[in-house]
Amino acid sequence: MSDDLFGSIPEEAKAPPIAEPRPTGAPRLKRPDRHQMRFVPTNLDSLVDEDHRVRAVWAVVEKLDLARFEDEIAARGETGGRSAIDPSILVGLWLYGTLEGIAHARELARLCEEHHAYRWICGGVGVNYHTLSDFRVGHEKALDELMTQVLAVLTHEGLVELNRVAQDGMRIRASAGAASFRREPSLQKCLEDARKHVEEVKRESQDGALVAKQAARRKSAAQERLQRVEKALAELPKVREAKKPEDKAEARVSTTDPEARVMKMADGGFRPAYNAQFATDTKTRVIVGVDVTNIGSDKAQMAPMLQNIQNRNDGRLPEEHLVDGGYAKNEAIQEAAQQGVTVYAPVQKPRTEGIDPHEPKQGDAPEVAAWRQRMGTEQAKEIYKERAATAETVNADLRGHRALDKLQVRTIPKVRCVILWAALAYNILRLIGA
Repeated sequence: MSDDLFGSIPEEAKAPPIAEPRPTGAPRLKRPDRHQMRFVPTNLDSLVDEDHRVRAVWAVVEKLDLARFEDEIAARGETGGRSAIDPSILVGLWLYGTLEGIAHARELARLCEEHHAYRWICGGVGVNYHTLSDFRVGHEKALDELMTQVLAVLTHEGLVELNRVAQDGMRIRASAGAASFRREPSLQKCLEDARKHVEEVKRESQDGALVAKQAARRKSAAQERLQRVEKALAELPKVREAKKPEDKAEARVSTTDPEARVMKMADGGFRPAYNAQFATDTKTRVIVGVDVTNIGSDKAQMAPMLQNIQNRNDGRLPEEHLVDGGYAKNEAIQEAAQQGVTVYAPVQKPRTEGIDPHEPKQGDAPEVAAWRQRMGTEQAKEIYKERAATAETVNADLRGHRALDKLQVRTIPKVRCVILWAALAYNILRLIGA
């Protein structure tokens, strides 16, 4: 029916809308009732989706040989004592935690109680932060072998080719303050004070001035401080040896982490750090070599990395090795070439203008002369572009997403463990394709 049948109705003739009365009384609210009994039948497995990434990580862990981790377990057979936590649980927790950027044992322990994915890995086994912390840095050799195992799996899956590998170093901030670095006279004074403190704590313990637990804690802290100062004095000759003759008297070592060294960081500043070295397959982005040193320079790091790659990859070496100018040492290039590895590294510009940097120099070994000429070709320049596109992006991932922006542990063995966890987690990410 047409709306214009009776013509339009004037506005004043329309009936005003009827206003609904406002409700009265107190508002009705759904309030929490935390005392209501609920019986919800469930299990840990049902709390995690079938396609959750934690299941893929656990599937990898189940295939790994963790016998090296089990060698140190004392609870065996009928021997008395509490049963140990299955190493696969601890390995799974740290691998998945590292993938998620977890760097602290206390945070990981909290997630084991609150987060479904971590609870699923635990499977009802209680894990405390002290156990997690000790496990993370207490199995250096086992972690090193685990890295080799994972690379073998990746090779079997066709994810490691070793045709072309890019190496780069990453300075990671150490767990030591700049003010903790002291010269020898100051270290000797610290040593004297530390010894006096140890004796003082012993006397207080014997006199009964402290309760047993407090005495044990103070004695442990005093002894640890003394050991750090002694270690700092032991490291002092190494620091002096690396300095110029006129600077040897200024050699300083940290009393917090004696193995840390002051290094030039990516932002141009100087801070206590460690130098982590990574080698990555340019095609598949798999880390095929990893190590750590407290030497700030990269000049002597190419040969050790090639040996590292060979040890981890069933004796195989890369066909081509891409490094930046900091690694371009003639002896290292010659040694690599003799092993069948072609090095791609930028040639240093000559100080005198008009000289072609790619022309062989007098005294160059044939391998070094070939490197200079090679780097002058357009093909070599295109190949070298893959170094930054690979190594620097891997470093950025490890620093930004795998908690390698700042170290929470001290000494090279513990630092190496943390770096191996990060490299393992990164490679497993490549394996599961997540």
